[in-house]
Amino acid sequence: MTADARIGGRSAQDMMSGWIRMPCPRGAIGDGDQKSAVRVEDFQMAKAKHGDGQQDYPSEIAKSGKSIYDPLEGRDARLWIPTDVLERLLHEGMRGLCLAGLPLRTRSKVVKEHVCRALGYRVPTSFRKTQPRFPGQQLDTYVQKSNNLQVWNEEIDQTRRYAVIRVDTSDCIVAVRVIDGVALAALDTTGTLTQKFQARCVVGAEDAELITAEDTDNLRPLLMLGATTVGFKDPAAVPCLGELLPIKVLYQRLKGIIGQSVEDAGSDQERLRGAALHRLVCKTLRYRVYRDGGQFPDVSHQLLEVKLQTSPTIDLGMISPDSDAPLAMPRIERHQIRHCDVRYAICFGRTDGRKVTITHLILASGRDFFLRFPQFQGKVVNRKLQIPLPRGFFGVESEDSPDLTV
Repeated sequence: MTADARIGGRSAQDMMSGWIRMPCPRGAIGDGDQKSAVRVEDFQMAKAKHGDGQQDYPSEIAKSGKSIYDPLEGRDARLWIPTDVLERLLHEGMRGLCLAGLPLRTRSKVVKEHVCRALGYRVPTSFRKTQPRFPGQQLDTYVQKSNNLQVWNEEIDQTRRYAVIRVDTSDCIVAVRVIDGVALAALDTTGTLTQKFQARCVVGAEDAELITAEDTDNLRPLLMLGATTVGFKDPAAVPCLGELLPIKVLYQRLKGIIGQSVEDAGSDQERLRGAALHRLVCKTLRYRVYRDGGQFPDVSHQLLEVKLQTSPTIDLGMISPDSDAPLAMPRIERHQIRHCDVRYAICFGRTDGRKVTITHLILASGRDFFLRFPQFQGKVVNRKLQIPLPRGFFGVESEDSPDLTV
């Protein structure tokens, strides 16, 4: 494989070793078809050199020995990269890098490694959790498939630079834009922070767990008396008196999905993977049709929320599962349904890149949710700004898909 092919469409797995293969020149040891190993850092350094007399920032940074975490006193003119040059170095150094097939955390690490190399920094053994990610250059990185930029747990910092990295539908980087916080703030038309709770899922030795033995006192008068084999009509309907399966019966039926598979639309396509699980759950519960009402909980007719997990982090939305807040649902026989009454089916699966196979099922009421799934500590609630990027922001066309913060 030639150097052009490797850099133009190189895989991140191949690049993580830090080496590429290049043809030997004619007259070198061996012939022109042989390959010699070259450090990626050296290749990127040579690629970033300017032939027009401009400052060679990557070389100066490499010679300085500074890390990405070292502050630049007075924004040293030799080392502080102007925003327009920063954009060009990142665009030229990262365009063509393919991230396909990488888990989100690995993808994040690979992107940060290549940012380091493009700018002349030594790649650290591990990346610290800092804000911004690259304090030495006051730089944050965001990988985008869509025009919806998400900034987590902080306001926009007008002194910071934001590298927004566009990937195409094949998960290959096609463009990099760098803008400062002032310009980004101008795109934020709402300034509204949306929030979501998060918890951690660690599976145990058992492939099925029932955490809540009995439904909440509020639900018990509404439960179906005795099991039924009759199929229900509409999974998105509001339940009537006597139509709610007891949580024990729900558990016995849902155990049937263990070992079954759904299509894997990709680790960054949570909605599509969730919809596939939702369809499987409706079939397992013997609904005659599949319908997604687009409301919480997923299967409203059974007050059941379903989550497909291939990683430990469970995203829970804007209201805590154990909240006594009323659900946006009409009363059922004078009973106001609350968020803590909802039943949560956490389905853990393993993927081969094409299919996700369900390996574990854990069922709990919202009331007992955090008895099994530890809530994230520190920041109990994660908040994000959602900023629409204008059409043409990258100068490339791309279909909308979910966003990834790196």
